[in-house]
Amino acid sequence: MPDIKDTPEFLKKAMLAGVGLALKTWDEVEDFTKEMVEKGKMGEKEGNKFLKELQNRYDDTQKKLEARVEKTVKEFLKKANVVTSDELKAVKKEIRELKKMVSREKEKSKPAP
Repeated sequence: MPDIKDTPEFLKKAMLAGVGLALKTWDEVEDFTKEMVEKGKMGEKEGNKFLKELQNRYDDTQKKLEARVEKTVKEFLKKANVVTSDELKAVKKEIRELKKMVSREKEKSKPAP
């Protein structure tokens, strides 16, 4: 099992592999359609329409997949207790505000000269 520190890199590689497979598959669909047009089993207009419909479905599916992967990664990071950059920024802001409050209280509690 990969170390938790290696997880983002592992996820990145998995995503790139999936994208590569999707692109390879799309290239094969285009090649198949061109071949069908060349063999006369599908008209050029029909082939273009077919590709356009597939492209629309592909785009929709890709958006859904991206949303699902993003959700899964967020859930994984939450379960692994990994702090997100937004959470870290919020904590840093809170620390700055607390430091300011402490400084003001120190100034108030100093004896007058």
